Amino acid sequence: MSRELQPYQLIERSIVKKYRSELWAPFIEAVKRYELISAGDRIAVCISGGKDSMLMAKMMQMLQRFSEVPFELLYLVMDPGYNPVNRKKIEDNAAMLNIPITVFETNIFAVADRVKESPCYLCARMRRGYLYNNAKIRGCNKIALGHHMNDVIETTVMGMFYSSQLQGMMPKLHSRNFEGMELIRPLYCVREEDIIAWKRYNGLEFLQCACRFTERISESGDGVGDSKRQEVKNLIKALKKENPNIEKSIFNSIHAVCTDTFPGYKSNGVEHSFLEEY
Repeated sequence: MSRELQPYQLIERSIVKKYRSELWAPFIEAVKRYELISAGDRIAVCISGGKDSMLMAKMMQMLQRFSEVPFELLYLVMDPGYNPVNRKKIEDNAAMLNIPITVFETNIFAVADRVKESPCYLCARMRRGYLYNNAKIRGCNKIALGHHMNDVIETTVMGMFYSSQLQGMMPKLHSRNFEGMELIRPLYCVREEDIIAWKRYNGLEFLQCACRFTERISESGDGVGDSKRQEVKNLIKALKKENPNIEKSIFNSIHAVCTDTFPGYKSNGVEHSFLEEY
């Protein structure tokens, strides 16, 4: 008689079986293609409580179990000022997924809520700093964030539309302010729609941003509010109806940038013109 599987074991099975090609394969592709993990790494897997970071944490846990490359994981949760209900939601989900979390607290939501312009940008910057610092003092040399393929392509389009520049989101990078620390993005090749499908299949409920700014967007009635990222997300969704491969095309384009065809580019903060080598 076979033993009954625990909920977290059924969820793990769904990742490597039902959603193997959609989740596990592109996750492993990113880890290998971009050389995200090395022997001896101690990685702080940063969990916000949302679907992306929770899935990332579970897959990193599974990878550690199966990998021949030895590395350590710390599942780090930063509480930026969640209300008790949201805090408990994160803790309950982590327990259900069998992920042992370490929680530390900050007042980021309260600070960002007092800023009228770009509160999400400020929030993200503060989060990053706190995560790097807390990971480093706990002996980690890397932090892992749950950005997925759609985050990557949306950032590229947003840069063109609103910042007048072509810029991407790197799969890994060195920290400028915390020496010896790196940031990695293991979900770099995973599509958001597949994460959502996995979540629904398993009947899981995770946090969204849970900040006051997000609540105001919900109250606006259009699902957009002042979020430029949401505008771009809606645009790509509309274009996808005519071209189902548009997301992959944008993603592939940032891996095949032809600098010889650009009149100008920036490298290491320095602007260059095609006239320099004309």
